[in-house]
Amino acid sequence: MEELLRTTDITVIPLARSLLEDQGIDSFELDVNMSVLEGSIGILPRRLMVRTDDLPRARRILQDFGVSLEG
Repeated sequence: MEELLRTTDITVIPLARSLLEDQGIDSFELDVNMSVLEGSIGILPRRLMVRTDDLPRARRILQDFGVSLEG
């Protein structure tokens, strides 16, 4: 699995996952428990992972929908 994006914006991960799911790309969110432990103050980023083979296509999909892949 490869990191597709990393963000502290709690709205980006659900949006990205929904867009990817609509295109048949599986994703997995990392660091969910870390952000819960920090008290949801938003300083620790969450990461969204996809299969290595899906990474280029996943990047294109998110860029086409205006989702920033940087922080």
